[in-house]
Amino acid sequence: MCIYRVCEYAKITEYLRRVTCMVCELGDIGVKQAKYLAQIIVMGVQVVGRAFARALRQEFAASRAAADARGRAGHQSAAASNLSGLSLQEAQQILNVSKLSPEEIQKNYEHLFKVNDKSVGGSFYLQSKVVRAWERLQEELRIQAQENREKEQMPKT
Repeated sequence: MCIYRVCEYAKITEYLRRVTCMVCELGDIGVKQAKYLAQIIVMGVQVVGRAFARALRQEFAASRAAADARGRAGHQSAAASNLSGLSLQEAQQILNVSKLSPEEIQKNYEHLFKVNDKSVGGSFYLQSKVVRAWERLQEELRIQAQENREKEQMPKT
């Protein structure tokens, strides 16, 4: 057994002894019951600690999977998502477009912008979301156009 574990066991034993003494001072319960109570408290802490560690591992795995997915989408697209605060999918949902067609994007943008205008009783918050979604989709169109130009400039072998 390594020295670290021996120290940990000593700390736990000391903790249990202190809790036992405190419980004995508080009431008229026996030492055996106090030890059981202390053991229940320690087990509860261990269970919560394990559950927290498991949740943390799951969160790290989900974060890693999301980072991998963003990496597959392309570095420029991921950077644009970080700058605008909207992912490509969110922007498409806001403007209700399925494909990245400039005409459809512009048509839906103009309609939603007018509908959410504050002067006609709309919401400034929603209007700003529409603008951010339009900006994000315009950036994605620019990135795709740039990638297409780069593909065309590559020499064919």
